[in-house]
Amino acid sequence: MEPALLGRLRRLLPAAPRPGCAPPPSRAAQTGRAGAPPPRSDLYEVLGVPSTATAAQIKTAYYEQSFRYHPDRNAGSAAAAARFAAVSEAYRVLGSAALRRKYDRGLLSAQELRDAPRPSGRPPAAAAPPPPPRAPAARTGPSPPPFDFDAFYRAHYGEQLQREQLLRARREQLRLRREEAATHGRLRALSDFSVGLLFFLSVVVLYGLK
Repeated sequence: MEPALLGRLRRLLPAAPRPGCAPPPSRAAQTGRAGAPPPRSDLYEVLGVPSTATAAQIKTAYYEQSFRYHPDRNAGSAAAAARFAAVSEAYRVLGSAALRRKYDRGLLSAQELRDAPRPSGRPPAAAAPPPPPRAPAARTGPSPPPFDFDAFYRAHYGEQLQREQLLRARREQLRLRREEAATHGRLRALSDFSVGLLFFLSVVVLYGLK
């Protein structure tokens, strides 16, 4: 079946006209429908894609089948060799935008097919990974001194720091004064209570002597 498929592909393309002979009429002229394109399913069927396939889909199908039926992977298989040749011929036409347009319109000649570049049959190599970033070169000069955060803070926030220290000292003095006043008040109250108690005891003692 595979050699028959390759032969059908060969018969699909029109033969080059001989010198002095008029080219054979196209299928559209034979059927009486001017401008009607010929059947376009043969080469697309070889690659297993629809006629509306994109260029990326055609390329993917070609790479898959060429890898599967490559002679290096199928040594001694005539069917695989014929299939590989048919796939390569189909991709020579459908892989080129110009040849594909001509093929779809029925204007592709055998000479143009022979002049078309042959595909490699192997998918393109993967792009090399980008080189790792280089480490910055070490400086040979003297290293700068470490950053003095305390000096920076004093230079930019010295006045604010002084104000905070002054307010903190004032609050401390006010607290000490309040504690001292409270202590004096307690001592005065205790003293007044002692004096009153003594006076009360003296009165009791005098009243008891009478």
